[in-house]
Amino acid sequence: APPAMAAVTASPALARPQRPPRALRKSGARVSVRALRATATAAVAKYDTVIVGAGVSGLSTAFTLMKDSPSTSMLVTEARDRVGGNITTRSENGYTWEEGPNSYQPGDPILTLACDAGMRDEIVLADPDSDRFVLWDGELRALPKDIPTAVLGTFLTWPGKIRAGLGAIGIRPPAPGREESVKEFVSRNLGSEAFERLIEPFCSGVYAGDPAMLSAEAATGRVQRLEPLGGNLVFGALMAQKEAYDAAKLRGPRDPRLPAVLGQTVGSFRGGLKTFPEGLAKKLGPEIVKTEWKVESIARKDDGTFTLVYSTPQGQTTIEATTVVMTAPAYVAAAVVKEMAPAAAAALEKFYYPPVASVTVSYPSNSFRLDGASALPNGNLTGFGQLHPRSQGIRTLGTIYSSSLFKDDNRQPDGEFMILNYIGGARDEGIKNLTDDELVAAVHQDALKTILKPNTPLPKKVGVRVWEKAIPQFNVGHLKILADAKKGLADAGCAGLFLGGNYTAGVALGRCVEFGVEQAKDLTEYCSAKGTAVKAAGLEQGVEQVAR
Repeated sequence: APPAMAAVTASPALARPQRPPRALRKSGARVSVRALRATATAAVAKYDTVIVGAGVSGLSTAFTLMKDSPSTSMLVTEARDRVGGNITTRSENGYTWEEGPNSYQPGDPILTLACDAGMRDEIVLADPDSDRFVLWDGELRALPKDIPTAVLGTFLTWPGKIRAGLGAIGIRPPAPGREESVKEFVSRNLGSEAFERLIEPFCSGVYAGDPAMLSAEAATGRVQRLEPLGGNLVFGALMAQKEAYDAAKLRGPRDPRLPAVLGQTVGSFRGGLKTFPEGLAKKLGPEIVKTEWKVESIARKDDGTFTLVYSTPQGQTTIEATTVVMTAPAYVAAAVVKEMAPAAAAALEKFYYPPVASVTVSYPSNSFRLDGASALPNGNLTGFGQLHPRSQGIRTLGTIYSSSLFKDDNRQPDGEFMILNYIGGARDEGIKNLTDDELVAAVHQDALKTILKPNTPLPKKVGVRVWEKAIPQFNVGHLKILADAKKGLADAGCAGLFLGGNYTAGVALGRCVEFGVEQAKDLTEYCSAKGTAVKAAGLEQGVEQVAR
C-alpha cells in the first residue's frame, strides 16, 4: 500500500482506524478473506484536510498549516507528475524560460513564505527603475511611474490628462448603481483616452481578456473600491493608504528577513518560478505531497466528512477527510462535485477560460532597432517589456524582455536576447488552431513592427506552449457565480469543502499565495469546531447510555 495509507490523524475530529480483531493480532493466526476485507476497510487513511491540487494556492495552504497548526494531518494531491500548477519553468540547451506566469508582485506574504521555506537567497527582484512600454501610434511609450511623469510625459495628450485629473478628484458622471465592466468604470472615472492607452492593454496583458466584459469589482477590486471608499479615486487612495498604514502599525515591524521592495519591481527565483512550489513541496515532504494522484470522486458522508477515491500509480486508493480544499480549475472541480452537489457544479461550469499561447524565442543581440524607446545603444533591449492595445493592429498581447528582466540569472546563451510573447485570449481564440511554427511567425511579424530591425530573419524557437484553457475570466457576474457555487456546496451539506485557486483568489501569483495563507486559518477554525462538535456528540451519546 502507498505510504499515505498508513497515515493516522491526530485530530479529535476524526476517528482513528480500528485495529483488526484480537484473533487476527495473535501470532500465527490464519486470516480469512472476509477478515482481510474488513481490515482493509478499517485501514482507510483519515486526514483533517486533503488539498486537491499542488499549485501555489494549495501548497501555500499546506505549508501554512504545517507551520502554524502542526497537529493537523493533511495530504496534498496533484494529478500531474510535478507540482506548481500553471507554473511551468523549463531549462534546456542553455535557456531557462517560463511557459506559464513569468513573475510575481513581491508582496510580503509570498516573500515571507519563501523565507520560511528556506528560499530567502533564491529570491530575485527586477530593477525597479526599468520601464514598461505600451505601443501607441507606432511608438513604444513608457508608462508613467509617478505624478510628474504622468503630467509631463507624452503617454497621454493634454486633453486626456485633464480629463483623467478631473475624474480622479470626482468631476465625472456618478456610478450607475449596477456592476460595471472595467471599460465602463475606467472610462467614467478617467476618460476614454486613459482607458484605451493604459487599462485596455493591461487587461489584455494580465487577463488576456476583454475589458468590456471584465468586472471592475472582481478584476480590479483594489482600485474599484477606492471610489466608494473616498467618494473619488484620489481621496479613496489616501484613505486606502491610511488603512494600510494602520494595519502595518498593528502588525509591528516588518520581518527583517524580507528583502527591500523598491518601486514597481517584480520578482522571480533563481532558476525560474518553479523553485518556489518545488521548495514548498520539499519542505512538506513526500508523505504529504503526492503527484500523479488523480481524484476520481468525492462523496459526502453522513457525518459531514468526505470520502475521496483516487487513481494513483499504485492503483485505486480511498481516503477520508474532515475538510477538502479544491484548488483545481473550476471546470475540474465541477466534474468532481457534480454528483454530490449538482447546483455547485452548474455554477462552476460557467467560468470561462480562453486559450493563450506562450511563445519564447531568441534573437542575436544585434537584431533590435537602436532608435526605439526600449533600445540600448549597444543592442538588446531594456525594461520589463511591452503591451499592445488591440486598436494598434498587433496580434501579440504582450512581450516580456526575458533577458533584461532577470538579467543576473543567466537565462540564455551569451550574444542572444530572449523574449517571451503571449498571444490569444478572449478576443483571439483562433490561436489554438495554429501550429508552433505559425505562432512563432505571428509573434515575429509583430516584433518587426515594434522592436526588430527590418528584414530580421525568424528567431530561434526556444519553447511554445498553448494553454487551451488558460486564465479564468473575472467577467461581470463573476462574484455572483462564485457565491452560487459556494451556496450550492452549503445546500448539499458540504460545508467542509472549500474552493480555492486563481478563479477564487485572483489571477496574480502573489494573490494566490496570499489567499492560500488565509485559507489555512479558515481550515484550522473549521477542523477545531468540527472536533468540538464530535466530542460533544460523543459525550451526549455517553450520557444517554448511562441513563438507560
